[in-house]
Amino acid sequence: MKKTLFLQWVALLLAPFILPSCTSSVNDKKEKTETLSVFQPIRVDTVFTKEYVAEIQSLQNVEIRTHVRGFIDKIHVDEGKPVQKGQILFTLGGREFRENLLKATANYKSILADLKVAEVELKNTKTLAERKIVSTSELEMAVARKEALEAKLDEARAAISIAELNLSFTQVKAPFTGVINRIPNKAGSLVDEGALLTSISNNDEVFAYFNISEKEFLEFKKAGVENKLDSVRLLMTNNELFRFGGKVETAENEIEPGTGNIAFRARFRNPDHLLKHGASGRILYDEKLTNALIIPQKSTFEIQDKTYVYVVNDSNRVEVKNVVPKYRLNHLFVVESGVSTADKIIYEGLQKVKAGQWVQTVPISFRSLKFD
Repeated sequence: MKKTLFLQWVALLLAPFILPSCTSSVNDKKEKTETLSVFQPIRVDTVFTKEYVAEIQSLQNVEIRTHVRGFIDKIHVDEGKPVQKGQILFTLGGREFRENLLKATANYKSILADLKVAEVELKNTKTLAERKIVSTSELEMAVARKEALEAKLDEARAAISIAELNLSFTQVKAPFTGVINRIPNKAGSLVDEGALLTSISNNDEVFAYFNISEKEFLEFKKAGVENKLDSVRLLMTNNELFRFGGKVETAENEIEPGTGNIAFRARFRNPDHLLKHGASGRILYDEKLTNALIIPQKSTFEIQDKTYVYVVNDSNRVEVKNVVPKYRLNHLFVVESGVSTADKIIYEGLQKVKAGQWVQTVPISFRSLKFD
């Protein structure tokens, strides 16, 4: 009887130590039942498409402004219509300028007549001076009168040229072949010197301006811009690719301090005039990636803007590794650092595991993975 009581007392003392041990054994057993698929990253050659917001500008786009003040007598073109170089676009009232030209011409003729008289007088004075009939001072005065009239004649010629130029400004012509844009002032409007009449665009070719970061610029410069950006594409705002490819021609000579970007310019053929001045789009550039390390996006999770994966070590314990994605492909990350092809990464079921947990694994081939 005493022996039985002693055994019961010992059992009560050992119970706190035995029960946790049993619980731990049960938990270990439970952990061992968690079976997850794991894969190993692979290296592949692929293409990453970079996108840059672009602003479209015409090959030529200029404002047509008046050189003189006057009324618009006639508009010879309509908005949105093509015009040829030298074609008359606007005619301004030119009566005042025609009268100024007539006045300048008449003044020129008058001075020319006076000059002819002065030349005759100078000739006669020379003859008299040679015979000592008149003094040399009179001869010098005759020479001075002739030279003064010659100067006035040059001034009169300049006045005629100015009058002719102002009269020519009453006919506003197209500086190049293009398409007329909006015409804000209609016939009969009084416009001041320098007033905007319209603008004209040459859209046979267009420029696409886009910005890249300083870091990318240095990478392109290191590889050679001509080879790196030789061919680009344009994605229009309706998400359709423009049918003609483009070529990057040049870059600006300074980096914008506020953004840290530098602007590039690409040229595109535009024979159908589909692209207009002021349009927008996205420049697409395909960068070839050699021996790139890739992992599925669904195998990652983020904490405070950092990307992590669960990795199973050689002891079948779960570890957390921070990875640094370089590019985002379709359902994939190109990894810059953090994991290697030797790591066994948990493919899915990330919500079921935590760091330090013991798991069973089922290896699967990366190429057999299916992405939704």
